[in-house]
Amino acid sequence: MVRIRVLVVDDHRIFAESLAAALAAEPDVDVSAAGSGPAALRSLERAVAEGRRYDVLLVDADLGGGLPGIRPAVPVQEVGEDGPVDGISLVAGVRGAQPHIRIVVLAEKDDPRRAALALQAGASGWVAKDCSLSRLLTVIRGVLRDETHLPAALLTGVLRELTAARKHRTESERLVESLTPREREVLRCMVAGLGRKAVAERLFLSPHTVRTHMQNVLGKLGVHSTLAAVALARRAGVGPADLGQALTGDVVERGGQLA
Repeated sequence: MVRIRVLVVDDHRIFAESLAAALAAEPDVDVSAAGSGPAALRSLERAVAEGRRYDVLLVDADLGGGLPGIRPAVPVQEVGEDGPVDGISLVAGVRGAQPHIRIVVLAEKDDPRRAALALQAGASGWVAKDCSLSRLLTVIRGVLRDETHLPAALLTGVLRELTAARKHRTESERLVESLTPREREVLRCMVAGLGRKAVAERLFLSPHTVRTHMQNVLGKLGVHSTLAAVALARRAGVGPADLGQALTGDVVERGGQLA
């Protein structure tokens, strides 16, 4: 019998232990529980080291109290061992590090925007915490067949959110394409966190020339601050410049003004 290895990640101990116990009663399921994002990451790393990788993660949408829109999702790689990791960030971090794992988000209530964020981060399903055990097992086995599972009541809202996100990305990509090659270099430096002086040193340009490039970038992107430019660049898939070991950079923006 092929056994399914499941890790339940929820900071409500009673719920996590109860769910793990219910799943463990299934003859083809091996289950463990973790009470936080960092604990889950340690369990995943330990499992890989021991050659017994997990197949499915069940992740609390409200893990650590993180709510997208109230505070930004924290990239997993930047979180300290005991620092907070919200549910959506954990999804993205785990999928990036171990793409074979299928992830199902467990939610207290249906929320199309957050469900769309979870799918964009790499989740394969969104399930209500109060669903039946049989329903949850159906989802677990379904995602292992590369199925995506959403409550029917969420489908229209999630599709609307994903369509809007795709439209915003397309518009951002079009704006970035309007930049000259040098302006794109400058934008990548801005995404990397470099200010005017650091960009000048990196690109062997005068600070005045870099300031002009930065102003042109803001104008072409239709934004009024470097922070907004960086956000738009990230939506368009623009990555940071490779700073290397020697460069540390300075502050990109002070009080909404170019540094």
